[in-house]
Amino acid sequence: MAKTISNETQDEAMKVAKATQKPGQTKEQTKLIALGVEKGIAEFKKQHKSKARDRDKARKQDIKSKMRANADSDNEVIEPEDKPSVQRLPWGLLIISWIGFIAFSFMK
Repeated sequence: MAKTISNETQDEAMKVAKATQKPGQTKEQTKLIALGVEKGIAEFKKQHKSKARDRDKARKQDIKSKMRANADSDNEVIEPEDKPSVQRLPWGLLIISWIGFIAFSFMK
């Protein structure tokens, strides 16, 4: 499983290795430390991507379950008790307005 490590990661690893370099440390030792840091960074990125995928899957499942719950609630039957009161309101307003119109016209 020989994956190539990006130049950015290699540069970052070399900076970390040089920053922690001890006096008298050879270039070869610094390169070995940089390789270890590269592997650590690569492993961290791999774990981070895996966790991000898992979070994304969980988020998508939550969205799907909420959509299913909403679809189920939309399919529920509305109770007949609610419909007559809603239908009476426009007719009641119409009748009241006509009574008001007739009363106004008789007042003249």
